[in-house]
Parts: sequence; C-alpha cells; structure tokens
Amino acid sequence: MAREQWGSRIGVIMAVAGSAIGLGNFLRFPGQVAQHGGGAFMIPYFISLLLLGLPLIWIEWTIGRFGGIFGHSTAPGMFHSMWEKNRFIKYFGVIGIFGPIVISLYYIYIESWLLAYSFFALAGSYEACTTSELMLSFLKGYQGLEQNQFFSSLWPAYTFFLITFALNGLVLYFGVQRGIERVCKYGVPLLLILAVILVVRVFLLGAPDPAQPENSVLGGLGFMWNPDWSALTRGKVWLAAAGQVFFTLSCGIGVILTYASYLGKNDDVALSGLTAASANEFAEVVLGGSLVIPAAFAFLGASAVTVVAQSGVFNLGFVTMPLVLQKIAHGNFFGFIWFFLLFIAGVTSSISLAQPAIAFLEDEFNLARRQAVLRLMAVIFFFSQPAIFFLGRGVVDEMDFWGGSFFLVVFATVETILFGWVFGMDRAWTELHRGSDIIIPRFYRWIIKYVTPLFLLLILGVWLFQDWLPVLFCEGVSEENLPYIIGTRLMLFSLLGSLALMVRQSWKRREIKLLENGGTNDD
Repeated sequence: MAREQWGSRIGVIMAVAGSAIGLGNFLRFPGQVAQHGGGAFMIPYFISLLLLGLPLIWIEWTIGRFGGIFGHSTAPGMFHSMWEKNRFIKYFGVIGIFGPIVISLYYIYIESWLLAYSFFALAGSYEACTTSELMLSFLKGYQGLEQNQFFSSLWPAYTFFLITFALNGLVLYFGVQRGIERVCKYGVPLLLILAVILVVRVFLLGAPDPAQPENSVLGGLGFMWNPDWSALTRGKVWLAAAGQVFFTLSCGIGVILTYASYLGKNDDVALSGLTAASANEFAEVVLGGSLVIPAAFAFLGASAVTVVAQSGVFNLGFVTMPLVLQKIAHGNFFGFIWFFLLFIAGVTSSISLAQPAIAFLEDEFNLARRQAVLRLMAVIFFFSQPAIFFLGRGVVDEMDFWGGSFFLVVFATVETILFGWVFGMDRAWTELHRGSDIIIPRFYRWIIKYVTPLFLLLILGVWLFQDWLPVLFCEGVSEENLPYIIGTRLMLFSLLGSLALMVRQSWKRREIKLLENGGTNDD
C-alpha cells in the first residue's frame, strides 16, 4: 500500500501549525502572563522556547522524517528503527498513539461547544446574560450540569457534538493531502485573519467609559506586559513558562512525528519546523496577548481582571469574552468571530490528534484509509461518552491529566534521550541537516543532548516530588466523584494496554513475514 505524502511544503507547515494553535494560545497564555509577573514572564518563556521548545520541534520533525523512510508513521516503529537492538523501546512509542487518542476523547466535545457558541452569538441566544453569573449559568445549562431557564437537557450540546464529530471524521476520511492538508492550508490563515480583525477591534476600544479613563486597552496591555521583576526569583514562574512553551507547541503528543513521516527523505525539516513554531508563537504572543486581558481590562478594570486571569480557560473563553464583546457595537458579530476562530483552531488540532492512530492501523495492519478511520472514530465515539455525560464528575480533568499532561512529558523525555544519546548526536545532527535550508547554530548540539533532557527531567521530577502521591491516591476527590475517577483510570489504562498488545501483534506479523521471506528480525 503506497504511503501518503504532503502535496506541498506550505501544506505540512500549516498542518503542524494548525495542530499547535488552539485554545491555549488565546486563553491559557494571557492568563499565565497576567498571573506570573506580566512582562517578566516573557524572559523565562523565551528562554524555555530556545532551550526546550525549538529543540523538541527539531527532534520530532527529524525523528518523524527518519521513521517515514522505513515506512513508519508512528512512534513505535520510529523508536524501533532508531534502536533496533532494544526489543522494548517500541512500547514506549505506544504513548505517542495513546496520548492523542485520550485527548480526542474530550477535545472534540469541547470543540463542539465553540461551534454551538458561534451559532448562539449570531442568534443572540445569550444576550440576556448581562452578568458573569448568568453567563456561567448559560454555560452550565448547555453542558448539562444544571437545568435552568436556558437549557433543560443535554441534547443541544449532544447535537453539536455529533455535527462536530462527523465533520472531523469527514476530513480524516479524505486523507492527508485531500483532507488534513486542504483544511489546514485554508483554515490556519483564516483563523489568523479573524484573530487580527478582533485584535484591531479591541484596540479601537480605547477607554470605553469616560468616567473611568484608567480602564483602557492600553491599561490592559500594561497590566499584562509591565514586568514584575521579583517574579523571576520564583521557581514556579519558570516552571509555568516551561510548561506553557511545551504544551503550546504540541510537543510530546506524537502528532509532529506522524506529520513529518509523510515528508521525503531529503525534504527540509529545520526551517519548516522553525516556521511552524514561529506561526504558533505569532498566534500566541502577538494575537493571544492582545485580546482577552486588554479587552476585559477596558470594561472590567484591574481588580476584576486579576480574578479573570485566575478563573481558567473555560471561564475566560465562554464567560468573560462573551460578556465583554456584548458591550461593543455589533457585539453578536464579533462574538461569532471569537468563537468561530477558536472552532477552526479546534478542528485543525483535533484532526491532527486522530492521525497517529489512523496511520498506525494503516502501516502496521495494512488497513485501507476508510477502514482505519471508521474503526478509530468508533473507538473515540464510544470512549468519549463519559466525558460528555459525566463532565461534572472530574472525568475530563482525569483524561487531560494522563493524556494531555503526564504522558506528554514522559514521551518527550524518552524521545529526547533516544535522539541525543542512543541514536547519537553526530548521526542526529547529520539527519537534522539533511536537505536543510538553514544551518542550525552548533551550540544546539549541546542543548539537544544535555539541556533539553535535563529540563524535561526537572519538570517530571518536580511533579513526581510534589504531586505523585496525591494524584495516585485521589486526594481531594470527593466520595461521589471517586468511582468516576477510578472508572476513567481503568478505561484509560485498558486502552494503553490494548495498544501495547496491538504493537506486539504487529511486530509478530512482521516477524512471520520476514521468516517467510528468508529474513531475520532483531526483535
């Protein structure tokens, strides 16, 4: 079966950028900046980008392209190709399939909220919500967490979930070039244009209330960017910056590996990886940093924004921003732009999350694209139901912790050590520069081999020291939620075990084929 390939270089860059640009750029980032020293936060942020973000980007693009040469589109095969003498390394690669699937279980549902709110904004459905309490009640009613004057059941949310789920499946059905590449090639520029329109509108606000001239967009920018230098002495600020860089670039998920595997042997990865990362940083720092906090500051003032910055992604996106945008002329239209740009960002991310598992089924079990998509989407649909119906029981948080946080750091640590130490830095450096359009400074050899893995081990070590036992023993989980948390863990680790067994089965199939052809298998 012929492997798929990208149709153009801009296509793969837009696809990787699309997988990275999401809610975190426009909601999580400004909240992190406001909470951790304003402009001072950007010092550890950019240091983390140089020492952690860019090295990981180059590592994943290089590993992905290298694995593609051997017909592998996912981490198990790629890791085995890099360390053939180790029969267990491929099982660490299972995380690169497991993580994206787990994130998909709740991400598509949250993505569907954005589509729904795009419709609600145009229809004026939440116009009566003039306070944060009412807007939060509207959100909870939609989520099925309570019955109120806005919603009496979960069916509106479930309907939008089905629409969004079907849309994702349709894009994936058309494949890498005709589906993913086409959507990202037009979707990413569109969402950036919509974000620019919204930023321009926010900047034109000035000081909306003449009686309170201190509440202005410029004041909001100052609130975000004026540095509190004392923040640089706090370790949690550095860890927060490193965490933000790590998650915003979609490192450690396995998606970049799969996307890069569809490149040709001599296609550039150094400049392409840098370009995709730069597009993400533009969306995050320039656009994301100019929207939520400045707009909220102009209407709510400094004291309220401090609370807003700490209120979390959902409150920022679904409560604060709709309230703020309602206060400006043509607020419904700008509310639509806000939610629709986030929806586009969600789609370009969610289709990327599904691709590693689809590629695994295609490569290792010789399934046709249609069969692989149908089987994976059936699994995602079935296992996503707890996230929908038990949202208030901590199920999504549990999924996000294991699939979207812990295992990402573990996976990134493994691939970094594998790349710099096992594969060998000389060989890795040569592979990174094969067909390269730029020459990466040589000091990055030292960073990739020593600094980046130590950075990741530090993040992992701090978490293990501070939070491992409380998480393991479900400290702080209420008695009524405990069965749902335990059930979610059992479901997730059953999925992880099943994927490991599938990897073992696929290698047994390879072994049989090699024996039939008179070859040998190191495994």
